[in-house]
Amino acid sequence: MNTAFINRIATAVPPHDVHRPFVEFAESMLPEGVQRGLFRRMVRVAAIEHRYSFIEPLGNGAGWSDAENVYARGSFPSTARRMQLFEKFAPRLAEAALDRLALSASERAAISHVIVTSCTGLYAPGLDFDIVRHLGLSPSVERTMIGFMGCYAAINALKSANYIVRSEPSANVLVLNLELCSIHMQETEDLEQILSFLLFADGCSASLVSAEPRGLAIDSFLAVSLPETAHLITWRIRDAGFDMHLSGQVPGEIKRAMKEAGAQVTRGRNRLEFDLWAVHPGGRTVLDAVEQGLDLPPDALRHSRGILASFGNMSSATVMFVLEQVLAAAQSGQHGCAMSFGPGVTAETMLFHAA
Repeated sequence: MNTAFINRIATAVPPHDVHRPFVEFAESMLPEGVQRGLFRRMVRVAAIEHRYSFIEPLGNGAGWSDAENVYARGSFPSTARRMQLFEKFAPRLAEAALDRLALSASERAAISHVIVTSCTGLYAPGLDFDIVRHLGLSPSVERTMIGFMGCYAAINALKSANYIVRSEPSANVLVLNLELCSIHMQETEDLEQILSFLLFADGCSASLVSAEPRGLAIDSFLAVSLPETAHLITWRIRDAGFDMHLSGQVPGEIKRAMKEAGAQVTRGRNRLEFDLWAVHPGGRTVLDAVEQGLDLPPDALRHSRGILASFGNMSSATVMFVLEQVLAAAQSGQHGCAMSFGPGVTAETMLFHAA
């Protein structure tokens, strides 16, 4: 059976580091007292230093303003306004990642399929057409949009690319994962909801998947769904934007699932046989849950923790940022495991090895 390889990965983020200004603004939405104190503590232990957005902050705290006039207290934007921002900025971020992928003229001519994932915006004709136009791809290229799957969508995109290459050995699949999470901040005094804003940011990854034996060879995929957890992660379109619920119970459920289903995740192999781990950094507590649940060595998730610190959680693009670092550090023959978590609650997992 033909093997698919992730040949190359490139990533990009918007120009504005908004972590500190957003933290101060989010804190200003909370009432004085216990809730603000809890929020400050969570900021200190979040292990995030930078997050990026196209929304340029012009002020701090309660005096926040931004260049797009998006987040004004008392008049947060409608869903329509948020989608206008997505249509304005998403193509720019996609182009930045695609340019960093540095496809040659012959590689562009060979692209047969384009797969795009996003859960933070949509328009039509969409990002798939923008990619074809920007790279000058064949107008007959096959396009697939994978929408609204959340943080594990990149693994599903790689799964689709794997099926394509295995059935069509000459196929060259371009995968783009793009999220503008920062356009979905809500005006609220609910601490749990505001804590979710502490995690999310904008980012994009582009990757090339083909049968050419270089990069990371894809071995297998497995989805592990956690029973009775569907209510813990939800993502719904409302009148005033996309409304996320991310329960504080998620890390505990992931830890329990990793303890119970660890043998499934590693397909029965000893976890110490895996040199490379690319776990979606949904937050520090999520990474701690995976590390403890699978009893991993202390440095096993170093790439994931580094991405969390430098970029935050960029939803579907994030695990590809981790895989980019894994690919750069991998030595031939090393084996690895990638996983992302999302609505369900489900862990989408992928085993791979370095070519």
